[in-house]
Amino acid sequence: MKKRILIVTNSGDLHADLMMPILRSKGALPFRINIDCFPRDYQISQVFLSHQWRNEVSHIPSDETLDLAEVGAVWLRKPAEYAYLSEDLSQQEQAYAKLETEHAFLGLLYGLDCRWISHPMALRGAQWKAEQLQRAMRMGFRIPASIISNSPAQVKAFKRAIQGDLVFKSMSTPSLCAEEMDDEQRIANGISTTIITDDMMDSLDAVSELPCHFQQYIAKQYELRVTVIGDQLFAAKIHSQDDARTAIDVRDMSAEIKYEATELPPEIHARCLAFVRSYGLNFSALDLIVTPENDYVFLENNPVGQFYYIQQLIPQFKLLETLAETLIQEAACLNP
Repeated sequence: MKKRILIVTNSGDLHADLMMPILRSKGALPFRINIDCFPRDYQISQVFLSHQWRNEVSHIPSDETLDLAEVGAVWLRKPAEYAYLSEDLSQQEQAYAKLETEHAFLGLLYGLDCRWISHPMALRGAQWKAEQLQRAMRMGFRIPASIISNSPAQVKAFKRAIQGDLVFKSMSTPSLCAEEMDDEQRIANGISTTIITDDMMDSLDAVSELPCHFQQYIAKQYELRVTVIGDQLFAAKIHSQDDARTAIDVRDMSAEIKYEATELPPEIHARCLAFVRSYGLNFSALDLIVTPENDYVFLENNPVGQFYYIQQLIPQFKLLETLAETLIQEAACLNP
């Protein structure tokens, strides 16, 4: 029996939209669960009877049913809030419904005997920025001098110690959770990596509210987006210093800067692969910079990072196809 591939994401995920037809063209049978439509558009059945169990999930609009015993590989992509048939649940009903749905859904997933890209426990362990920096430094990467603190005095002392520019970086999301707010509740749409000016230093008491992440600003020659899929590594050289809009934060996609394929030095290539594998991941996207002195500096790891934009800008990087082949191979490992 050919094992099936389960994709767990949300309905706005372009990567999953593109992946489904690629998998089908290669003879695979993908099944997609959009969390933002679950359980409203799905029915699950977990039956434990007479020392046996049966787990099924059905997509109501398409009338397609998946026997979870047939799943050979899972691609775990992007989270979302659950959706319910009733739109007028009270606050308490919503809170309880979320907890019960999470118990049922995660119990369904965690019970799968299959391969993962990547397992939820591995993903959770790989997402914490401070731990990433500690691990990267332990594995031989150079990292920016960094501080995470809610002490204004400690941040000021750190700024004096580095004797250079200081940048603020969000640890969780640069959107400041704007997408979760109604229009009337949204006070900002996000924040990019920001150099802290003298005026900002005068307002640093605001750091007392919650721990904040600051780093020494390091001059860049160019930046790297390193995508790891299985045993393969794709290094994209990003000419971020060619445009003022991307000089500090490369995520401003309105700037038409050059992206090109590049080769990493063997020791950096091996270190990137080892870093990703150390979490038990077989997919990740790492951000690095290269200084004017040609030093490689680790910035962060993105265990469910976006990658299709890299393929669009560097068409020779067949990232979707490589990931599809990896999923198929992972699922085939469980075939009888």
